Amino acid sequence: MTQTREPAKLRTATTYNAASSHFDDAPLTFWYRYGQRTIERLRLKPGSVILDVGCGSGASAIPAGQVVGPRGRVIGVDLADRLLAMARAKAAAQKLQNIEFREADMEALGFPNESFDAVVCVFAIFFLPDMVKQVKELWRMVRLGGQLAITTWGPRMFEPGSTAWWAAVKQFRPDLNTAFNPWERITTPQAVSQLLTDSGIPDAEIIAEDGQQVLRSPDDWWTIVLGSGYRWTVEQMDNETIARVRDANLKTLRNNETKFIETNVIYAVATKR
Repeated sequence: MTQTREPAKLRTATTYNAASSHFDDAPLTFWYRYGQRTIERLRLKPGSVILDVGCGSGASAIPAGQVVGPRGRVIGVDLADRLLAMARAKAAAQKLQNIEFREADMEALGFPNESFDAVVCVFAIFFLPDMVKQVKELWRMVRLGGQLAITTWGPRMFEPGSTAWWAAVKQFRPDLNTAFNPWERITTPQAVSQLLTDSGIPDAEIIAEDGQQVLRSPDDWWTIVLGSGYRWTVEQMDNETIARVRDANLKTLRNNETKFIETNVIYAVATKR
């Protein structure tokens, strides 16, 4: 396994290391919720060996470790070392000695063919420029009879907060405004199904699930900004600009009486037969 020096991956690691300070705050409980639900869909057996790629702070690896038990094993890999430290602390707090967290590049893991009973990738596949190549690589490591689980964002991720956020960014830092985010590359069941088909994986089960994250106040939305992929944009601003963007963003949510954001997801589960 190797760490990366590629600019795009260093940006991802830097972004999520910065976001780690808010990753487990109450407004971001969706990380754990969808990690847990991904594991539930696999119906893992005690004693299974699991690989969690892009494991973050352990939202799917921790539930997997609980299910596979002391005879099983979970390896979680991620680029963000601060998130990995959080994941290790969680596992230790729950006395889960069957989970190992490693800083590694998912494109250079180096595990042999058919090493795992299940390979899991939650909210990470879209960071790779060649998603088909990466899905093939994940599938290669799944044992006969084992499963691959990929979870990605569905349409309208974080709306209406996201639209209000980018409007505020455009107002004060138009050079940072973008109409594209990595997760927007694959936000429909059809796109997820096509990705797996193109990767040589037939008969995958694709499930779209609508979701919401309740906002107790507009301030909860700003916590989500700081604890998500939007953190990279925040890090490019000075403090005065951050304050202006925050005020404009939250003013829109208050004026519209926004009570929740959408957190729609798509699950894909495939069994190697």
